Amino acid sequence: MSKAFDIELFLASVLTGSHTTRQRHLRQAKAIQTAIADRWQRDNPWAWQQKHLAWFLENHVGDRSEATRYYYKLTIKRLICRLGKSWSLP
Repeated sequence: MSKAFDIELFLASVLTGSHTTRQRHLRQAKAIQTAIADRWQRDNPWAWQQKHLAWFLENHVGDRSEATRYYYKLTIKRLICRLGKSWSLP
């Protein structure tokens, strides 16, 4: 059994703001990680591709409120920043 990837440690360098904001980003990043791991068996963000994050936005938060989609997009921007990619969001 392998050890689960620590998303909190992964995002530590790019999380700024208040404690509540950091906790929201971590909670949402864990939700993103779980959804992508369930669908594609990739729990490590280093293995993710742009299509995985686009899929999450379309299928998991596409029918949510505008505010919820906005906050998930902010979290995904933090993930993209940490990965050092220049991906654009849909």
